[in-house]
Amino acid sequence: MTTATRPSAGAGMVLDHIAVDREAAPCGRARERHMGALLQSGGSAADRRAFLTAEVYAVGSIGNLVTKAVRGGPRLVARKARTAVVLVRSQGVGSAARYARSKLASAAGAQAPTLLVAMEDAAAVDWTELPARITDPVTVKSGPARIAWIMSPPGRESGGHQNLFRFIDFAERAGHDCRIYLYQAGQRPIDVAGVRSMLERSEAYPRLRASIEVWDRELGVAEDTQAIFATGWETAYPSFLDASRAKRLYFVQDFEPSFYPLGSEAILAENTYRFGFHAITAGGWLAHKLRTDYGMQADHFDFAVDKRHYHLTNDGARDEIFFYARPVTPRRAFEFGLLVLNDFAKMRPDVTINLAGWDVSNWRIPFKYRNLASLQLSELNAVYNRCGAGLVMSLSNMSLLPLELMSSGVTPVVNDGPNNRMVSDNPYIEYMPASPLAIARKLVEVIERPDAIERSRAMSASVKGVDWEESGRVFLSALEAALRG
Repeated sequence: MTTATRPSAGAGMVLDHIAVDREAAPCGRARERHMGALLQSGGSAADRRAFLTAEVYAVGSIGNLVTKAVRGGPRLVARKARTAVVLVRSQGVGSAARYARSKLASAAGAQAPTLLVAMEDAAAVDWTELPARITDPVTVKSGPARIAWIMSPPGRESGGHQNLFRFIDFAERAGHDCRIYLYQAGQRPIDVAGVRSMLERSEAYPRLRASIEVWDRELGVAEDTQAIFATGWETAYPSFLDASRAKRLYFVQDFEPSFYPLGSEAILAENTYRFGFHAITAGGWLAHKLRTDYGMQADHFDFAVDKRHYHLTNDGARDEIFFYARPVTPRRAFEFGLLVLNDFAKMRPDVTINLAGWDVSNWRIPFKYRNLASLQLSELNAVYNRCGAGLVMSLSNMSLLPLELMSSGVTPVVNDGPNNRMVSDNPYIEYMPASPLAIARKLVEVIERPDAIERSRAMSASVKGVDWEESGRVFLSALEAALRG
């Protein structure tokens, strides 16, 4: 039952949705076939040559890379090969080529520190003495505003960017003039044309009128800009440094310091909450945390669900369960989830366990499962409607999955904590203490409920009024209040 479904790449989802970049790393003959296909693909000759050079790097066959491969052993070689193949499959030949060039440059000599934020930008920010452009910004007394959104380059299946674009769309529909500025540390150029092409092809991104350009520190945002949104911790630095007196706002979707072990990234991410920006957050937990721990001005919009994609179609019995499996995202507790499901499989070996969110074919998993890997947005509802329960681990801000699962009639079983309960207190979410065996027993209990069919209908009805349009109205109200000063 461990066969992987591999639909064509395409639509993604918002926040931590299932359509995500896959980790699959073919080896041997499969890898050779993959390389043959790559060389016949549409990438430039320079890109293809650079990627082949990356392959040489991956197997350690030149210069001091041989030494690295020998010291690191087969695991290092395999890991580098997987990284290269993943880049081609998920980001395209150009990104893989840029990765190859950066790796070869670092292997050739001393390495420079690498962070999501440019080192010079991080060094230039002194948040202990906020400048007048931050503390005394322009106000917009009436009418629409000209808003700059600084973000990292969006990816085809980047859920956070898809949700961000949803709210830019709300702003545009309300009459605001939006402009997108792409920010990326390092010397690698941003392929703006490639970003535009991806956005046009994707069914997961709304069509915006906003212009898209690369943020330039010397030029900054347009002179007539009245508001600047930072959209991730690294983008708060260029937002702070911009010479404009535009109102500084912060679109916060998660507590990003928790993404890192204690170290430079964690400190730099946490510092952004002290920049004097006005936050608008996804869910109430983040707004509460930013106000309480950092003294930020913070509003929030509630999570919602798109009923076009998630709705009840199975009004009968369900004999499968679902796990949001993201081994590359520590805050989704993949390994912990495997402990839960291994216990569950021993109790109910007859129930099919679906894993989706990442291709886990390279993982040793001690129970039978169906590897759904990356799914199209349009394929999810059918999967959900086969399942009676869904295991969702959220260790920072809650995922959107619990609401989407309920809309499709699936009982979400979620680790308990204020980060989840303060986002949704829906009574049909089964919040559980973080004990693998206790959660496994709860999954069994949910599957075996005698009133499972009636409960499935009721939980779907419970989120009927939870609508993104209402979240958009709340967002716009908070935005416009902030702009009015």
